[in-house]
Amino acid sequence: MRMIKLSPILIVKTLILSVAAYFALLSLAIAVFLFSLPATATDLTFQFKNPSFNGIGQSAHFLTVDEQERSRKQSIREELESRASELLRAQENTTLAKFVRNLESRIFSQLSRDLAESLFNSETGGSGGVFDLEGNQISFINTGTEIILTVSDTDGGITEIRIPVGSFGICSTDECAL
Repeated sequence: MRMIKLSPILIVKTLILSVAAYFALLSLAIAVFLFSLPATATDLTFQFKNPSFNGIGQSAHFLTVDEQERSRKQSIREELESRASELLRAQENTTLAKFVRNLESRIFSQLSRDLAESLFNSETGGSGGVFDLEGNQISFINTGTEIILTVSDTDGGITEIRIPVGSFGICSTDECAL
């Protein structure tokens, strides 16, 4: 047997040509297949994608927009309320505001103590009186058997408190003290 010696360049060239022939044949087969299929086409029609223009899904679109507007207004309202309450808390926590609240508390305490002293002390107290407290009228009278305290508020409401004299250790005369 006789051996034929082939050069490596010749082998590479032959291999490249056979691969190229294979791809050419494959490309030709695909082209024949694609061109043998029937061609179909439709008319191109323009449609808006936005539901506001084409009407498809328009009610859902309107509801979404309405919900976004409502939630935005709600968040703005909550933010404004939060800022207002924060400012109010800041104003109420100043040193001056704390001093005024403490002073008012002490004045009202002294006023109520003087009123009770006037109602239940027969020697220095009187038989009655009226005074105005921030638009509310407070009147009191000692009838000898009971003390009637009437409070008329600015809205027109009336509260009447009747305290029997001589019971529960409450005295307005020297007789019940014995």
